[in-house]
Formats: sequence, structure tokens, C-alpha cells
Amino acid sequence: MHQPLSGLRILTLEQYGAGPYGTQLLASLGADVIKIENPSVGGDSARLAGPYFLGDHDSEFFQTFNRGKRSMSLDLKDRGDRRIFDRLVMSADACANNLRGDQAAELKVDYAHLSAVKPDIVCAHLSAYGRQGARMHWPGYDYLMQAEAGLMAMTGEPDTPPTRFGMSMIDYMGGTMMALGLVSAVLGAKRTGRGCDVDVSLFDAALHQLSYSATWFLNEGKCAERLERSAHPSVAPSQLFRTADGWIFVMCQLPKFWGAFCKAVGRPDLLDNPCYADMAARRANRAKLQDELDAFLSTRTTAEWMTVLGGVAPVAPVNSMACALSSPQARHMIETVPHPDKPDGLKMIRDPFRINGAPTPTRRAPKLGEDTRAILDEMLSDSHGDQAAE
Repeated sequence: MHQPLSGLRILTLEQYGAGPYGTQLLASLGADVIKIENPSVGGDSARLAGPYFLGDHDSEFFQTFNRGKRSMSLDLKDRGDRRIFDRLVMSADACANNLRGDQAAELKVDYAHLSAVKPDIVCAHLSAYGRQGARMHWPGYDYLMQAEAGLMAMTGEPDTPPTRFGMSMIDYMGGTMMALGLVSAVLGAKRTGRGCDVDVSLFDAALHQLSYSATWFLNEGKCAERLERSAHPSVAPSQLFRTADGWIFVMCQLPKFWGAFCKAVGRPDLLDNPCYADMAARRANRAKLQDELDAFLSTRTTAEWMTVLGGVAPVAPVNSMACALSSPQARHMIETVPHPDKPDGLKMIRDPFRINGAPTPTRRAPKLGEDTRAILDEMLSDSHGDQAAE
């Protein structure tokens, strides 16, 4: 398969989740992602993130974020290793990191330093609070961003403590934004012959996710409220409803879906009720509508309602992770990746790309320094090729 980013080489200095998430997306699309790891500190700290380990300096957590990459052991504070790194930069299109904001300049992996080695290099930085300002030296993590950016205050039921997302979505969104910025800057560098710094901070990414709620607040002074049953702020019914054995999420975002829903569940009379005549009326009478829909939706199971409503109106069952991963709809996203310390292979979620209808190929994440010798041999071969050309 021809992959869209084949021929693109990206060096990374990254740890744990956010940066590795973004560069794994690029590796999945065909980029040669070389993970520079300092062996004196055990490489990426995610290698030691438990509770499930895979041999020496490897874990299921690490495998989740680093498939398709290569690992090279280098200590950038060592003179000899630094010379090797700088030579490697000459063959690269970009150098990405998720270092603390003040560390990229200290390690000389920003554009101010690497442009002397390669003028069209792109330096992509993902930090907690950016590389400028009073907080550039602060460490930071996903949950902190959810808290400070207002997302926790918006999440959960009314009159309960602020609630974080179930997963580290700011890490993942920050990594995705960094990856998009990197590829965009590489396109620009190929056009102009000049690279640049691309900066994304987790805090900025978190604020960006406030989206239309921020627009409403900035212009109308309307602060988002937590609504019962995870309801949409301006659409009804668009929320959780009880069934006989659990919950179902109904989203009648358009008038046609409200009509289709009422007819499918055998309640066309709701369409004639002036309390529910249009979106504004349904929103104003949200509590009354919730009670009415609860009363009859709770008479049948979630599966029964899904049979009635699936493909007719926008609905979804509220599944456990076990149910979600065993559903027919999810099966195409699960793959088994060969791994030397997992005889039956490591089951993983694929990256969500399809190129011409086919999923992108992948391979396990590398052992610490596994590709060092091969990359050094490539560098030596390239050097001989350059001398022959001269």
C-alpha cells in the first residue's frame, strides 16, 4: 500500500502520551518516525507505565502510543551522540517534542538552533503552557488542563463534583493538533525552502475545546451549565433516557428526526402537543418531555429500542467498554499485532485511517534502542552515497 506520508522523516523527543499520540498518527500514515531515547534514563517513561508489562522496558501502555516507530538510543547531552543527532537532522523533515516549555531551547531542538543544520527543518513543540510566558517552565498534565480550562466544571450531573473525561482527551487532541501543525509546516517548508517552529500547548488545546460555549460566553455572557442527563444546551430531546435495562442516548438535532422518532416509537401524538411543537418549545419544556419519554422508553430494553430506532433516528446505547469492544461495529477497529513477549500477539485498537478503503498497516512499538544500529548503517550508507556523487 502507498501511504500518504511515505518518504517523510520525523525525529521525536517525546514522553508518555500526548506527543507520542500525535506522532503515532503520522507513523500510521507512512512517516518514518525515529524516536530518540536516552538510554541512561530508560528511554520514554511510558515504557515503565504499568500495570501490564511486556519484557524489559516495554509495556502495553507504551505499545498503545508508539506503534510503527523506530527507536534510536542517543543522549543529546553527550557530544558524540549530539553530533550523530545533528547529522540525522540533515536527513529529516521535522523534529517533534513534548518537552517542558523551557527545555526545547536548552536542548537546542528549536528552529533557532536546528536551522543552522538544516534551514528547512520544522520543529514542532507540544508543551503544557507554551514556550513563552511565566508558565513556560511549569510541568503540566491532561487532568490539570481539564480543570483549569473550565471543562471539568461543564462535565457531570448538576450538583455533583466537577468531573473529568473518562480518558485523557486533551492529551490526544493536543497531540493531534501538533501533528497537523507539523505536516502543514512541512508542506510550507517544501514550498519555500525555509522551516519554522510550530507550537501547541495543552492549555491552549483545552481552551480551544470550549468551542461554541466560549463564543456564547464571550459575546453574550452566557456561561455553560451542567444539565441533567448530559443534555445538549440548546436541543431537546438530546440526552440520556432510561430503558428497562439501562440507558439510551437520543439526539433529535433536526425537526425531521423528532418526527421520525415519535412515529417509530409509536407516539405520533407528541407531534400534536403544543408543548413540543418546535425546538424552542421542547427546550422550554425539557423536564416535562424527559418525564414523558422516560415513562414509555423504560418499558422496553435498550436492545429492543435500538432495533426500532437504529438508522431511523440518531440513537446509541450506553455501553460498557466490554460491550463497545465486542460489538460488530467495533470489530474492524481491533487488530492483533505480533510481539515477541506476547505469544498470541497483542490486541490493539487501530488508528482510524482508511486509505482507498483499506486500514493503514502497523507494527509493534520498538524495544528501547532497537533500531540504533540500522539507522547508523543508513547514515553511513548515505554518507558513502554523497561522496560517490561528488
